[in-house]
Amino acid sequence: MTPAPIVQKFGGTSVGSVERLQAVAQRVAATAKSAPVVVVVSAMGKTTDTLVGLASQITDSPSRREMDMLLSTGEQVSIALLSMALQELGQPAVSMTGAQVGIVTEAEYARARILQISTDRLQRQLDEGKVVVVAGFQGMASGGELEITTLGRGGSDTSAVALASALNADRCEIYTDVPGILTTDPRIVPNAQLMAEVTCNEMLELASLGAKVLHPRAVEIARNYGVPMVVRSSWTDAGGTHIVAPPRRDRELAGLELVHPVDAVELSADEAKISFVRVPDSPGVAAKLFGELGRRDLDLDLIVQSIHEGNTNDIAFTVKAKDADRAEAVAREIVPKLCGGESGAVDDRDVEVKVQREIAKISIVGAGMIGRPGVAAQMFSALAEAGISIQTISTSEVKVSCTIDRADGDRAVAILCKAFQVENSPVREAADEDAPSVRGIALARNQAQLSVLNIPDRAGMAAKIFAALAEANLSVYTIVQSERVRLLEGVPTRDLSFAVNAEDADAAMASLEAIATQVGYSEVKLARDMAKISIVGAGMATASGVAAAMFAALADRKINIQAIATSEIKTSCTIDDNRAIEALQAVHTAFGLDGDEPIEVPSPR
Repeated sequence: MTPAPIVQKFGGTSVGSVERLQAVAQRVAATAKSAPVVVVVSAMGKTTDTLVGLASQITDSPSRREMDMLLSTGEQVSIALLSMALQELGQPAVSMTGAQVGIVTEAEYARARILQISTDRLQRQLDEGKVVVVAGFQGMASGGELEITTLGRGGSDTSAVALASALNADRCEIYTDVPGILTTDPRIVPNAQLMAEVTCNEMLELASLGAKVLHPRAVEIARNYGVPMVVRSSWTDAGGTHIVAPPRRDRELAGLELVHPVDAVELSADEAKISFVRVPDSPGVAAKLFGELGRRDLDLDLIVQSIHEGNTNDIAFTVKAKDADRAEAVAREIVPKLCGGESGAVDDRDVEVKVQREIAKISIVGAGMIGRPGVAAQMFSALAEAGISIQTISTSEVKVSCTIDRADGDRAVAILCKAFQVENSPVREAADEDAPSVRGIALARNQAQLSVLNIPDRAGMAAKIFAALAEANLSVYTIVQSERVRLLEGVPTRDLSFAVNAEDADAAMASLEAIATQVGYSEVKLARDMAKISIVGAGMATASGVAAAMFAALADRKINIQAIATSEIKTSCTIDDNRAIEALQAVHTAFGLDGDEPIEVPSPR
């Protein structure tokens, strides 16, 4: 019986010279002795940059079609040379472009998504004993016009995992210039350590937060089709990092890469929310609060800290409804401790503890929302049109969650499934109690935070704001809506904050100013030079005190938290950028992720 094929992907650094191509050929030929092999390669070294530079000498505004025609040639050089190198070793091989191998995409230049792969031609070549060397990053648009398309950032990873899915491959191996997935950026934390394994869900969050070894689109396909992945160095035989996928799923290949940004709608219908209004805005407050909640073994879900006002902040968290009374009792007991010590500028009589029972958490999930502005706006619009009021918002890179009235839960699921063309709302997979509470730490710098103040508290306001940002093609991160409702000229209002890439800050301000009259907010505050630090771990969902440990590590360094947003497996804090490196190092150490010796990235042979 012929073994299942193996898909191997090599990045631009790995094939950056003739000598490196020959080394790759030797590795591929060795693998081909025991299994059929499909190899996906990127353009050599800086070829893509060189091609972009050539185009810029011709025009400042090249058409996207011609850029795809140009950039797709880089991979064609790589596949031809690697095929020659394999043939020189006596290993039969054939090169194929994305179109020749049957990769069919959306008719969208520069950022196409894969719709399907026709594997007949590829399989015939494998059956003849040939290694098939495929150009990554590219495909052919649907519609029969033979148009070349490129897949955008991470396209070669995406090509490789998509081929592995279509071929029902044994595994997909990603070869790069680092030894695998590390606990954090080794350039900042030299004693970052190699992860032996990581789940697809954890990898999705880490990749979305800037861990550049893998693109989230590739991880999403691996998760949906149950493709095991391995990330390892091109220069050694070390084991690398295994990305653990769910069991294989028998799914249609049509629409192989999801063309919709959302692939699941989740509802947690049995929640309660505890809110602290006007707690002191100083380092250590979140650590005290959540440290005490952790010691009381309360299982927290969403945690939200909104923008500060004067010297105070609002903090809220959700718990299971059955724990609401105990959580409220602990919350009221904690208030004097929050207002003591260095943060004593706030009288504990000014702090209000609010409890909301009968609430639900509704979430949309999908790696497809990354880089697609407007997904959050579409969610908010769909709920607003149905008259469903959003009470709290918290986001991660691959999930947007809102708390709503419990009575609206089932209706909200139906509305969002229809809005995002999700046929069913799947039951959330059970948490792995043996998984580490924190697997890795990510840092996103060059962020700006915008705070929109005194937005009228009525359905549809958030939708208008994020629709305007989407129309300007601005990607938005870490959306937080405040707990505090204040009356402004007799109208209840709330504040809302979000982050954008620093270079998009002025464009975001302009978009908000353009809708000032129709939204009716009072002011927009812009904080530049911000950073976001995040902890990610599948075990976080079942462990108490994880967020508290993160907050304590920051408090020990007197690093003030500007905003907090969480999902089940991730907690993110917005901080001043000038403390970002110190924060990353402190949090990495706090969770015991420092190694005894630095991981060395070997030089290419």
